Amino acid sequence: VQLVESGGGLVQPGGSLRLSCTASGLDLDYYAIGWFRQDPGKEREGVSCISSSDGSTYYADSAKGRFTLSRDTAKNTVYLQMNSLKPEDTGVYYCAADSRGYTVQAMCAMTPYQLGGVDYWGRGTLVTVSS
Repeated sequence: VQLVESGGGLVQPGGSLRLSCTASGLDLDYYAIGWFRQDPGKEREGVSCISSSDGSTYYADSAKGRFTLSRDTAKNTVYLQMNSLKPEDTGVYYCAADSRGYTVQAMCAMTPYQLGGVDYWGRGTLVTVSS
């Protein structure tokens, strides 16, 4: 079982990136999926989460209006489209697959203890927003 993130890179402020989270060995449709950002020395913070049941989404305040989360069932992939990027969006982005039934808001607000119970994590992709 593997989650693989891709799409990170260096982009100027105001630019866009699309992150992908592709699964092998598991069907993402049965999992809520979240994107979490981690800065050095800090805990992972939820950026956006999507449910497994009804496709509902949640965005952190920092992501609202700029990021869009979506699923492609045929490709077993979840995408995070990030527009109007800001320097504060810089960090390592991890995708997580969780089957515990949290609401999307609760998933994105998981405590460090709860994060430890996530079923699967990817290895992360680095996003750097800088001029």
